[in-house]
Amino acid sequence: MKFLDRLQRKFGRVAIPNLMLYIVFANAAVFILDRLDPTPLTYLLMLIPERVFAGEIWRVFTFIMIPPTSSLIFIIFVLYFYYLIGNTLEHAWGSFKFNVYYFTGVIMLIATSLIFGITASSTYLNMTLFFAFARLHPEFQVRVYFILPVKIKYLAYFSAGLLAFQFIMGGPATKISVLAGVSNFLLFFGKDIITNRKTHVKNQVRKQQYERGITPKSKHAHKCTVCGITEHDDPTMEFRYCSKCEGYHEYCMKHLTEHEHIQGNNTTQ
Repeated sequence: MKFLDRLQRKFGRVAIPNLMLYIVFANAAVFILDRLDPTPLTYLLMLIPERVFAGEIWRVFTFIMIPPTSSLIFIIFVLYFYYLIGNTLEHAWGSFKFNVYYFTGVIMLIATSLIFGITASSTYLNMTLFFAFARLHPEFQVRVYFILPVKIKYLAYFSAGLLAFQFIMGGPATKISVLAGVSNFLLFFGKDIITNRKTHVKNQVRKQQYERGITPKSKHAHKCTVCGITEHDDPTMEFRYCSKCEGYHEYCMKHLTEHEHIQGNNTTQ
């Protein structure tokens, strides 16, 4: 994102390092205080538009401090997991980009809450951290209930399905909250998801068209346009079509990104 890169050059110094550590610490502190003090602290921190307009301005910031669970057993696991994925995203992106990702979601939740009169929650916001982590590290394994190992991409698919179900079946307030909560994920990853999907579909069509043109006398099904290697030369080799080349030109993984793109009778870098 070139726009984000320009912002980072100008305002990168104002980013908050280890942002997720502070958020997790705040959640843990509220969790402990809720159990030490009979006063309903959580209610005082919730983003309730009526109370904000009545003068309780702090609510537009403190709602992200509310713990995601009231269970003593799961709060440790959940907060550790949030810290893990948040810290990983910050290392991958840098503090500034992670700050922008997180606070974009926060601002969208605040705006929709005050405009539409909806009580906001950080539940969907925290879910977008999970989605972003799964997008960057789909093969990462977590142990469900500390026992069952599951790749995080499958948990993300399941969570996305539940989110879609809530959006479809929920009322207007739920739909607005879901869209606001996942807005940062859509802004950061939406274009790539659509582009990758189109490329995948295009490659599948090309592959089917190519395979239909193979006769029984053909000695191979796949052949690299550059080096000529086939699946018989290396059974473990994978082959892909290049979306930038005109026609059906297949390449081995070594030359998929290292070849001159074929455009008619010319080639381009």
